[in-house]
Amino acid sequence: MPKIQIAQEPAADELLSTDSFALLVGMLLDQQFPMERAFAGPAKIRDRFGTMDPVEIADAEPEAFADLCSTPPAIHRYGRSMAGRVQALAKVVAEEYGGDASRIWTEATNGADLMKRLRDLPGFGEQKAKIFVALVAKQLDVKPSGWTKVAGDYSKQGYRSVADVVDPDSLQKVRDFKKAAKAAAKAAKE
Repeated sequence: MPKIQIAQEPAADELLSTDSFALLVGMLLDQQFPMERAFAGPAKIRDRFGTMDPVEIADAEPEAFADLCSTPPAIHRYGRSMAGRVQALAKVVAEEYGGDASRIWTEATNGADLMKRLRDLPGFGEQKAKIFVALVAKQLDVKPSGWTKVAGDYSKQGYRSVADVVDPDSLQKVRDFKKAAKAAAKAAKE
């Protein structure tokens, strides 16, 4: 299995590389929070909860799970809220994919099907789904026909998103790209 290096922490990246649900949760947490810290969140959950099994997470008592996710260092700036989203995602993976998150992408018939499967997940909007399509294509070599069309610009070579992070240097390049894009968008409004 490919070695993912998004969290920039060996234990967290090992989990992302070997546990498809952890990778999906990392993507879920990647909003309004530094990407490497978001993708380190699944390791915090596993270390505190004992597993990343979606069935067990879905069945966890919500208040206790929220406490576990919000204890410093929290899994996200909004740890309690994100705990609920992680449990909602775990419930879908448990019920619709038999607890195997990788089935979301390995069983997709084409890029449009993969995009639909991701959009149907709690917490996955259009942009997050596009980025995750690019992530599984670029880093896991899962490239259903039409993936570049549904991923849009995220399918291109360069440093646009977490899909392009493979080491500390690429992480910084993605950060620089996002900062420049925000500045350009702000300048366009003025």
